[in-house]
Amino acid sequence: MKEKETQKKAVAIYIMGKKFFVPEGSTIMSALEYSGYQLKRGAGCREGFCGACATVYRLKGDYKLRTGLACQTVVEDEMLIAQIPFVPVVKPVYDVNRIEPTIAVFKNLYPEVFRCVACNTCTKACPQDINVMDYVNAVERGDIEKAAHVSFDCIRCGLCALRCPAEIAQFNVGILAQRLYGKYLAPGSSQLEQRVKEIKSGKFDDEMSCIKKKELAELKKMYYERDIEPGEKG
Repeated sequence: MKEKETQKKAVAIYIMGKKFFVPEGSTIMSALEYSGYQLKRGAGCREGFCGACATVYRLKGDYKLRTGLACQTVVEDEMLIAQIPFVPVVKPVYDVNRIEPTIAVFKNLYPEVFRCVACNTCTKACPQDINVMDYVNAVERGDIEKAAHVSFDCIRCGLCALRCPAEIAQFNVGILAQRLYGKYLAPGSSQLEQRVKEIKSGKFDDEMSCIKKKELAELKKMYYERDIEPGEKG
């Protein structure tokens, strides 16, 4: 009886073509480890925000090739799984101090942006529910500020680029927009400038030395009990 109950609580999955039975309700990441895989790559924060565990999979009876994060995606019976710990994309080298916040920079460094066919596949692939096509379109219009804001929560998992028919490296485009906005377009912050001066003057050196000596549990307690300054409402 117990054996039958156990079987009912297990689902069959295929990892790189090999069949395993894993507990129902497992995430892909926990299912991989349950199956005996030691994850040395593609397993960062394990809580769904670092983007290291990009995964492609298919579901039973479904032609569609799907993408997701292994730490978030729950396994289904007869799921076929393959992890992609790194999505290879071309990353131009540039010096942000030598470029200007104009549409010409994107045309030069990322000309593929202007091949966007507005299929919205990038947005559908995003595990953060970011409107990826929206910030790509903003770049096409030269609206660097909007592109920087919309792409801000990107975790660089690369799943958008993996599915893009125009072969755009959207997450790298977002990084460029954020860098240009931060350096040239964003309003200055007097509080930030003051804090940088205080850090350089050594004001917090003793406090940092004390923090480095604390145990992990105490550091976590300090982190979750810290005072958070409310953001400005605009």
